[in-house]
Amino acid sequence: MQLTQINIFPLKSGRGLSVSASRVGVFGPEFDRRWMLVDLQGKFLTQRKYPRMSLIDVVLTEFGVEFHAPGRNALPVARPDGEASMLVTVWKDQCEAWDGGEAAADWFSQYLDVPCRLVYMPDKTFRPINPKYLDRRQPVSFADGFPFLLISEESLGELNSRLKDPVEMRRFRPNLVIRGGGPYDEDRWRRIRIGMIEFEVVKPCSRCVIPNINPVTGEREGEPYRTLSSYRSNEFGVCFGQNLVHRSGGLLRVGDTVEVLEPVD
Repeated sequence: MQLTQINIFPLKSGRGLSVSASRVGVFGPEFDRRWMLVDLQGKFLTQRKYPRMSLIDVVLTEFGVEFHAPGRNALPVARPDGEASMLVTVWKDQCEAWDGGEAAADWFSQYLDVPCRLVYMPDKTFRPINPKYLDRRQPVSFADGFPFLLISEESLGELNSRLKDPVEMRRFRPNLVIRGGGPYDEDRWRRIRIGMIEFEVVKPCSRCVIPNINPVTGEREGEPYRTLSSYRSNEFGVCFGQNLVHRSGGLLRVGDTVEVLEPVD
């Protein structure tokens, strides 16, 4: 099997970037979900409630990032080098973050038509993965719960065979896309190696309605969640893809070999 896509999402719930290679660090893929929007109480915002977030593009620059959105001028924001300045909440986790300032807050508040602020996760922030799924102190960025999401092309192909209108992989926002096995083979793995990096397959990815948001228009649709829920439900919910945790750092490249080191018993 082979790694065919690497995607990073610098802004949680913003559009992803497809890259040919990515360094893997403490938090997972470099630059992935280090930026986030929060309300005035510090609680995270996502496409679930604000689907127009799906139209926000992020460009990585030498000094930080540049945000683009329909009807808005570009917003450059420098990567912070100071200490965290506020507490933010992601699901049940509270962690320290850096406030992106008034210009960014105004830009995003006007675009989404809701008061909000841009925040960044500094290197020193420690937000732990749920110990229920991994028995070691492993940090994660502003991702929903785990550093990596993996989906196979064959799994998407099987889903699309059930849909009247096929959907693109980007609706599911995976970091890693692979090819060469059978549909849902990833459900039967406990430990894998991609290139030189080993991963633990820790939990099926339970899906919300975000895949129903059209990434081109930013509008909600009825599929593919309806079809997924008809045959991909289990004790975790409606599942598609697998969450991974890396066991070391290194470099991932499109074309890397994917090996199954330990299948599920």
